Amino acid sequence: MFDFAGFAADLRPVKPIQMLILAAMLLIALSAPGFAAGYPITGNWSQSTGSEKGAVDCSKLRVIEFKGDQRTDSKGGVPVYRVRSVSPTGPSSFSVVDEFTTGPINKARLSYTLNQVGADHVEINTKPGGMLKLQRCE
Repeated sequence: MFDFAGFAADLRPVKPIQMLILAAMLLIALSAPGFAAGYPITGNWSQSTGSEKGAVDCSKLRVIEFKGDQRTDSKGGVPVYRVRSVSPTGPSSFSVVDEFTTGPINKARLSYTLNQVGADHVEINTKPGGMLKLQRCE
C-alpha cells in the first residue's frame, strides 16, 4: 500500500465486473465518432447532365441539400434522409448508408456510392436505381 498526498492507494486486483464495465466504457468512447458521421460534401446540389465547370442556377431545378448528417430532396419521395455511415473507398469516393422514415416506412436504409468528380460535380450511384449526377448550386 502506498500513501500519495494523504490518499491510500489500494493495489487489489481488478474484479471481472469492473473489467467488463471499463471495457464497455472504452468501446463506447471509441465508437462515439461514428455516431457523429456527416456527409463528405455540403451545400445545395442539382441534377445535371452537363460537364461545364462552376455552379449552376438552381432556382427552377430539383435541389438536394447536404447539411451535416442530413440530406433533403426538394422533389424526391422522401423528404429527409439521415446518414448512418460514411466509409471512404478511394480518395474522392465514399460508401454511404442513409436512413429514412416516411409514412408507413420506418428506419429504412439506402446504400450508395458517392463519387466527387470535381469541385462542382458529384455522382451518386444507387443499386438498384442507377447513377444520379449532381452539380453544385450557386
